[in-house]
Amino acid sequence: QVQLVESGGGLVQAGDSLRLSCAASGLTFSSYAVGWFRQVPGKEREFVAAMPRSAGSTRYADAVKGRFTISRDITKNTLYLQMNTLKPEDTAVYYCAAATFIGTITTGRSPYWGQGTQVTVSS
Repeated sequence: QVQLVESGGGLVQAGDSLRLSCAASGLTFSSYAVGWFRQVPGKEREFVAAMPRSAGSTRYADAVKGRFTISRDITKNTLYLQMNTLKPEDTAVYYCAAATFIGTITTGRSPYWGQGTQVTVSS
């Protein structure tokens, strides 16, 4: 059974940094495209960042480009999202996702999702 578990969320001030983690069991991140989404109550889930299974370009939403970095540690089977220079508009529940292809990730059609971790950025 596949399980993705996010952690690292919290309450921070604008300008601070946070690193989210997503630990996987039942699948190996090195064999999947992976990504992050976020959702604010009352709005649709929004793509944040993604990286392909193997060599290839990572993708970022324009709103986070230059501030957020997606990475993975295959030895720990863990996905990360380093978030710098956080803004109040980054406040959301953040979800990690995995799929065979990066296009499946970016369009929100991943078969595997975590339960989410809350990030709150105060002004």
